[in-house]
Amino acid sequence: MRVTDTSRTARLGTVAIGVALLIGCVSGTAVSSSGGAGGKGPGAHVKDRVLVFSKTAGFRHDSIPEGITAIRELGADHGFKVDTTENAGEFTTRNLARYDAVVFLSTTGDVLNRTQQRAFERYIEKGGGYVGVHAAADTEYDWPFYGGLAGAYFHSHPEIQPATVHVENHAHPGTAHLGENWERTDEWYNYRSNPRERAHVLATLDEASYTGGTMNGDHPIAWCQEYEGGRAFYTGGGHTKESYEEPAFLQHLAGGIKWATGAAQADCRPENGYRSLFDGTAESLADWKQAGPGTFDLNTDDGTITSSGGMGMLWYAGSEFASYSLKLDWRMAGDDNSGVFVGFPASDDPWSAVNNGYEVQIDATDAPDRTTGAVYTFQSADIKKRDRALNPPGEWNTYEIRIEGERLRIWLNGVKINDFTNTDPARSLRDGHFGIQNHGADDEVAFRDIRIKELPVRKSATADSAAVTTAPGN
Repeated sequence: MRVTDTSRTARLGTVAIGVALLIGCVSGTAVSSSGGAGGKGPGAHVKDRVLVFSKTAGFRHDSIPEGITAIRELGADHGFKVDTTENAGEFTTRNLARYDAVVFLSTTGDVLNRTQQRAFERYIEKGGGYVGVHAAADTEYDWPFYGGLAGAYFHSHPEIQPATVHVENHAHPGTAHLGENWERTDEWYNYRSNPRERAHVLATLDEASYTGGTMNGDHPIAWCQEYEGGRAFYTGGGHTKESYEEPAFLQHLAGGIKWATGAAQADCRPENGYRSLFDGTAESLADWKQAGPGTFDLNTDDGTITSSGGMGMLWYAGSEFASYSLKLDWRMAGDDNSGVFVGFPASDDPWSAVNNGYEVQIDATDAPDRTTGAVYTFQSADIKKRDRALNPPGEWNTYEIRIEGERLRIWLNGVKINDFTNTDPARSLRDGHFGIQNHGADDEVAFRDIRIKELPVRKSATADSAAVTTAPGN
């Protein structure tokens, strides 16, 4: 089997990389432009409401009016209502409860008094969303809660200039539309601290691509996190008026707002210590092998491989793994079928994975123990949690599959949805390979950014003593 490269530069050729795939086991007062705190899952019928707050007590950016106009237009395009204010008196418990997210649009200095701060803290603790844009990091230096929410405080900046933004996470709605590198012009902030240990970094600046970076080569510029019960998204872009006419930046901002309101889902837990096994290049597929019929098409423009034909399985042959956290991003085109196999021995027969390992299912519609998040035919996901965490077909999702001893746990977009313990010696999870499934001719599932973090191997039998969680709907 082969991986077909559909990049612009190689659309007529194919990359001769064996890729075989199988199975899926057969089968003032705020001004409104038209809420409630807390996120809502996909398909919510209540229209989200966002408050844009742009009060300044220090430097005032002349791009604020353009930012307000742009967010209003994004609201009209993406289905959320937008109110705007520079009146800190709007920060009351009762008023904030009307909103699913609050956007701090280039705020500066001390903009809220203690009573208003406490109301905003309660809002976040009850599940509210925060979006910080550019100078939101130059705000409330003496309020530790806000500093943690924003993720980092402003330190300095060089002159406005072009720079290369490296995208680390392509599954977040704020970055899913971007390629590996994003070239744009803005005023690039240096920060007083690096947010990486507490937030999930979405994009970083390449300090070699411009002058004036001071963060020693690890320079986050956009990130997200779950914080004190709420959601927080920050982007360092947005200084210039031109930013709010730039389609890629506007989509970046819209994705951040949608995630903060809960209209879209993503894994925003801190992510450190992972190494890439597939980074979107043909070279990174050198240690992958095929078993069975079908192909995966490689698109080096967007760094994806997409199932085509089947049934087969593309599996990582570089080494076996005994204890690890595997993360990968996946996207279904519609009602498609695929999965991730774990814990099977090396074999050119894809049925070896079926008979000796377990499949973490990807399937929009099937029985509870055979749909997304299930350990296929063995244990359903927690359906209520799964449904709240799941993005619909056409959008990216992230799996974390964590294996320690005989215990297999599954996170979907940062939410734990399954906890399964193997008791069958023939299917031991203590070592083995993993692979992604190519289910059939009518199934189209894309994958990107496959990475792994090896974990300490537990030596005690107590490692496997965790009880199996019986999910609702089994």
